[in-house]
Formats: sequence, C-alpha cells, structure tokens
Amino acid sequence: MKLVPNKILAGVDIGGTKTAVVLSSCPPTILERVVFPTAPENGYEHALQHILDAIREALLSQHLEVSDLASIGVSCGGPLDPVNGVIQSPPNLPSWNEVPIKSILERELNVKCLLENDANAGALAEYRFGAGRGTKNMAFLTMGTGLGAGLILNGQLYRGATYAAGEIGHVRLTRSGPSGYNKVGTAEGWASGAGMARAAGGAIRRARASGEATILHSVRENNNNNITAQDIWLAAQSGDAVAQRIVNTTGRRLGETMAILIDLLNPECIVVGGLATRMGGAILGPARTVVETEALPASVSACKIVAAGLGERVGDVAALCVAMEEQHCEG
Repeated sequence: MKLVPNKILAGVDIGGTKTAVVLSSCPPTILERVVFPTAPENGYEHALQHILDAIREALLSQHLEVSDLASIGVSCGGPLDPVNGVIQSPPNLPSWNEVPIKSILERELNVKCLLENDANAGALAEYRFGAGRGTKNMAFLTMGTGLGAGLILNGQLYRGATYAAGEIGHVRLTRSGPSGYNKVGTAEGWASGAGMARAAGGAIRRARASGEATILHSVRENNNNNITAQDIWLAAQSGDAVAQRIVNTTGRRLGETMAILIDLLNPECIVVGGLATRMGGAILGPARTVVETEALPASVSACKIVAAGLGERVGDVAALCVAMEEQHCEG
C-alpha cells in the first residue's frame, strides 16, 4: 500500500511490561522505534508522558515534526471503548481505570488518534500483511501474558455488540484448574504465558514429590519464587522433561480452544502470536493434534493453524494498522 504523500503514521503498542512507539510512512515498514517499560504501578500519567516523549523523539530522529503526523493508532489489551477511545482497566494495566487516551493524545499532538483492542489490531496486521493474507475468515490469537482473539469475518473486523467479541480467554475449558479472567479453568488460565507460569508451580511440586529432577526448581528459587513462560521454554529446549510436559500441556489446551473457534466460526486460518512465534511446533504441534480429534473434520481440513507471519513485529504493525483505519490508501 502507498499512503498519502508526506504523511507519517505513529503506532503505540501498550503492553503490561513494555510499550513500543513506531513510525511508518508505508506499513509494514518501520522508520523508527522507541521502547520503554510501561510500569503500570506508576500510574497511567507516567506512561502517557513517556508515549508523548517517545513520539516526539522518534519524529526528531527522522527529521520530522508533529505536523507531519497523519494519525496515531493505539493498540492495547481490553476491556476498552474504541469509539470514545477509553482504556477501561485491563488486567495487565490495573491502574489504568477509564483512561481517555484518545482525547489526551489528540489534545497534546493535535492529530487524530484511534484506539483498538490488541487482539483486533493483531488480526488486522496479520490479515493485511502476515499469515492471514488472502483469507476472508480468520482468527488471530494473542497468546501472550493473556489470551484473546481478533476475528476477521467475511473480510471485515468483527467487534460485536459491545466491542467485546473474541474474548476466547474467558471461555471455560474445565470445571477446575488455573484461573484467567477471574474464572477457574478458562482458556486463558490454561493456554497463556501467565497460565504456563502458574502450571509450572504444580509441576515443580509434583516433580519434587516423585524425585524427578528439574532445573525449574532452581530457576524459580533464583527469581524470588517467580517463573516465566520464557524460563520454561529455555528449560524445555535444554531437555528438561518437566518443562517439556508443561509446554505440551499448554499446547493441548490451546488446541481445545482452537477447536471451539473452528466449530463455531469455520475459519480458513488461525494465526497465533506471542508464545507460538517463539515456540513454534513445540506448542502448535500438540494443538493441531487435539484440533484434529476435537473439531469437525471438514472444518479442520479447511483451516490452517500457523504462527504469526509478522513474528515479533506483529505488535508494532498492529498499532500502525489501527492508525491506517483513518487513512485513505491507494495501490
């Protein structure tokens, strides 16, 4: 795509751990990128000031001015109100309660700003530039700290009646089990980065009780009793059997989640970001195996399951795709 000449898009990808600000004149190409810790414990004002500073810094690095901006796209985990541009206290940003980010950025920079759920933004990015190109019906799974879905149906982003469509992480897979969305046994509780980390606690206890060796025990002790999905993946790659079982279980629960989406929506493609871009077949292999036994055969045969084609860039491009919603593009 070729954007209107001499106009620059800014994308802001807000996560619970870090925030990235990117500039582009023609997505998915990125001209400049600035990253900083979101630090939600410091309140939203702290992060918003960093966002404003980062946009100005990125523009300056490219010898541009604020007046060169065409629009700003903000991608953030929900719940949020994309129409009024308000972030409504997402689980990974607990101090961000009813933050009118659209009006704040528009007032400070005098440029149009749009806000979108990160899963929806990721779906747009993969549909336009990634693994979903050429499809008309696809789902994008975030699979990061949490688990959400962005849905492209009949070539259009589907938001639902209250802009909450795609919250597959809230669907209960089991009557008991790890919590996600303040509900036990959910897809997010089982098949997310946070869920994988929670599963490690029980796996380590069982391994110690049975006398099975695992490096995860010392990893957790060295990190103040904390462990991450990245820790588990590194251990699995080193041959740790306990870590490998955790990855496999997470993949199988992901497959159960995908089977629900396939039976319900009959998509051509499910694209998975986050953990799947790093773990690849180790997590998608078990997921595909479960899908083949759980979902309707004809629907399974019509649906490919792949990692995000944009890889680690999907968050950056997603935010730019939100900004693109305001622009008239050609070619």
